[in-house]
Amino acid sequence: MGQIVELEVATPYGGLGRYDHLALCAALRVDDPSRVVVEQDGMSRAMVTVYPSNPLASTPVPTDRDLMMDRKGRIIIGRYHNGRPVYLRLYDMLTGSAQRIALFGTTGAGKSRSLQLILAALKRNGAVTWLADLKSGQSVPEAKGQVDWHATTQEEAIHMLRAAVAVAEERMRRYAAMGRTAFLKDDPDPLLFVWIDEANRLLEKGAPYREEATALVKELGRTGRSVGVGVGLAAQASHLEEMGGSDTLRGMLKEGEVILLRWSSGMMRQLVSDGLLPTGETLQPIPKYLGVRTLRSRLDLGDDDDDRPGTQGMAYHLTGEHPTAMLRFSRVGSIAPAPGLDPEIVELYGNGSVPGVEAASVDMAGEQYAVRGTGVILPLFDEEDGDGTSTRAPSGAVSPGRSLRLPDRILRALQDGPLDTYGVLEALKADGGKAVKPGSVRNALGDLKADGLITSDGGTHTLTE
Repeated sequence: MGQIVELEVATPYGGLGRYDHLALCAALRVDDPSRVVVEQDGMSRAMVTVYPSNPLASTPVPTDRDLMMDRKGRIIIGRYHNGRPVYLRLYDMLTGSAQRIALFGTTGAGKSRSLQLILAALKRNGAVTWLADLKSGQSVPEAKGQVDWHATTQEEAIHMLRAAVAVAEERMRRYAAMGRTAFLKDDPDPLLFVWIDEANRLLEKGAPYREEATALVKELGRTGRSVGVGVGLAAQASHLEEMGGSDTLRGMLKEGEVILLRWSSGMMRQLVSDGLLPTGETLQPIPKYLGVRTLRSRLDLGDDDDDRPGTQGMAYHLTGEHPTAMLRFSRVGSIAPAPGLDPEIVELYGNGSVPGVEAASVDMAGEQYAVRGTGVILPLFDEEDGDGTSTRAPSGAVSPGRSLRLPDRILRALQDGPLDTYGVLEALKADGGKAVKPGSVRNALGDLKADGLITSDGGTHTLTE
């Protein structure tokens, strides 16, 4: 067959379009299942396209134009099976919202190179990127030096998430004073994206900081959008339970941009049960290799090498306009492994300077941000006095605040009315007590909320009545 054949099929109105892909290929007498692509409309119809060879066997490299955001805040990350561009939204210019992105795939599915494309696009568009590569920096090594903050440990990832929440809260305070309800890119602040690569290592059961990491990602998802702070998770998750075990977190991702590379059967069941894939719709499985596997007799002494092309970068954009249409990311990097940094990936980032966070938020980003890139990892929790305060005290007269523990000082500050985290910090500076770090205050606020002594909504903390 040398031509493309399209068939439009339908079930009775209101019926669900379930189908068996291998049975469909057998009925069409097609021996290579990857040549048959089925796209459903979410109701009762489907478009079946039979290609002479898999249309995604190769894809072009991304162009400069692909990597620049269009008027809707989108970049082009690849092509669908029919050649149409695949758009990924980084920033919604209509609502003034930074996006939440999830990139899932099993080992060898092409997650790292797909992430490199997104990171390069963020830099080219002037966005500030904070990246935690939790494979000790090996997952996307070319990103080091191309992002504003590059971390390789779970401890620094927690520092990074805390800092992002603090920056979001600082921006909320400034925007409220301006009467602004949405984010306007580069006016006055740049878009800020926090990416956690190998996020399953931080969020899976048994991970040492799972509870706090999940809470911080959820907080960014709730409060970061309207102030230009986005969050992205890239993971080799085989089950959504490995991504924090939180219904709120999964719900947050469903409202963002979710891309699924080659997956496991367990992940597919979870996608349906969690509502990421509409009930009744089916995704054509992505094989490890394209083409037909050759069966050989034990008497055949010929060469047994399998030179079928791989499927790295083939995926589905589950929250896009065509969730059941197979796509492939643009080709990123050299075809053969490089002995060091891949020059093609380094070139993808461009020669521009690395954008940094705005001066107004540097202090709120905290001490770990100030020493980023030096190899110094500060303690996550203060241990000097056991109450989250430093032994260094401010000069001046002794005040009643000197005799109180940090949680009690916070409760006293909130007696005058609700405050955001920035306001709490300012109140603690003025109460004459021991100097305190922003991270300690955030920890204490979390404990007070867990104990039911305060409530927090949109970054504002209030005493419980």
